[in-house]
Amino acid sequence: MNLPSIGHLSGPGLSRREMLRRTACGFGSIALAGMCRDTFGAVDGTASPLAARVPHFPARAKRVIFIFMQGGPSHVDSFDFKPKLVADHDREVDIVGYRFNNLGKLTKQRMMKPLWEFKQYGQSGRWVSDLFPHLATQVDKMCFIHSMHTEGVAHGPATLFLHTGSVNQIRPSVGAWVSYGLGTANLDMPGFVTLCPTARMGGPQNYGNAFLPADYQGTSVGAAEKPSSEAIIQNLTNPGLSMSQRERQFKLLQSLNHAQTGGAENEPEIAATINSFELAWRMQMNAPKIFELGGESAATRGLYGMDDPATEDFGRQCLMARRLAESGVRYVQVNYSDNDGSNPRWDQHSKMEKHAFHAKAVDKPVAGLLQDLEARGLLEDTLVWWGGEFGRTPFSQDKDGRDHNPGGFTVWLAGGGVKAGHAHGTTDDYGFKAIGDKVHMHDLHATVLHLLGMNHERLTYRHAGRDFRLTDVYGNVVREVLA
Repeated sequence: MNLPSIGHLSGPGLSRREMLRRTACGFGSIALAGMCRDTFGAVDGTASPLAARVPHFPARAKRVIFIFMQGGPSHVDSFDFKPKLVADHDREVDIVGYRFNNLGKLTKQRMMKPLWEFKQYGQSGRWVSDLFPHLATQVDKMCFIHSMHTEGVAHGPATLFLHTGSVNQIRPSVGAWVSYGLGTANLDMPGFVTLCPTARMGGPQNYGNAFLPADYQGTSVGAAEKPSSEAIIQNLTNPGLSMSQRERQFKLLQSLNHAQTGGAENEPEIAATINSFELAWRMQMNAPKIFELGGESAATRGLYGMDDPATEDFGRQCLMARRLAESGVRYVQVNYSDNDGSNPRWDQHSKMEKHAFHAKAVDKPVAGLLQDLEARGLLEDTLVWWGGEFGRTPFSQDKDGRDHNPGGFTVWLAGGGVKAGHAHGTTDDYGFKAIGDKVHMHDLHATVLHLLGMNHERLTYRHAGRDFRLTDVYGNVVREVLA
């Protein structure tokens, strides 16, 4: 890799760069390369599109870990306690219709109480059901938003809206916007990584760049239909070649790429390809040790539930998320997604008791992640976001299930500048509709960007004759949740 020209020492043919390379085992050259990368963004002297950028204002969070619960976990069975729902169990109540043939009409629905008992936890006294015994011990770290509402009553549109802020256009994902706005804190790693994503319900659009330059798309690692133990980046190493041979091969490839462009590096697709090869080369030196969990202590692995078959798979994802966040990745998404082509995991239209299986798989790993981040001093500047694309109805479907509910549901945040042990907003007495201090998904997106130091109205990209942003022309920062 060619370093920027920095002049010559006296003496024929011996540049400063050459002297640094030849003397002291080449450590001077290595140090200079690092300084040049810090200054210019890349070791060839060109600015890297992923170079760290200064936010609009001082940030409360440096990074985000988004824990996506696909399918819509039931808020009225987990974090949004409704005594009236318990009292009116099996009673038929007039509800304004919300989908299909009863849309907008008043219909009677049979109320169904939560299947799990609620208790209050922590100094904050937050209500949590027996679905989440480990997360219940962490409520004093959490900031609950009980008044979420969103667009899209089906999984596909609602999932796309959660990830991109749109249901009818191909738009950049949240992680791509964050990567575009802030770059990466480590040029040896991508700015955005998604772990074990599903190919359904939007698939790659959920971590795509759309019209943003391709450098900002998410790097997917693993897949929902495979165990997280197989979530590795392919071809990071080549045991058939030595390091010097791999370096020569990489330099030759990049020289050919540059030569064949004919000066067209400003073409987005060509530039992105060259940049991706550059990043891939640097990742060979850094990424393998991040994804290798063997060095973690037995106590840490146990904290994430990796010693239990019921929690090992998701625990591995959560531990990888912590290591990626530690390494400088700005936006890490952890996916609890469908893995067999059937309904999304939390989508219990019947047999609500299946929620217990899914809750057990994620409860201890996520609680362990919060504890581990706090112990390492990372929680205060890491924003953890937990939630699905919508919630579920307080009334029954197919006798023992619940239907989709985009009109009122709960997400929670932790760390990264939000109030700890706090609850914001309310749903009605049954948990059907958000009614107090309502928070739209656009508002949540605006708040996440704000905590990262970005003004959602200023984070724009010119495309097709207009300026686009994650929140479109909507969204307000939910200042009541800010610490």
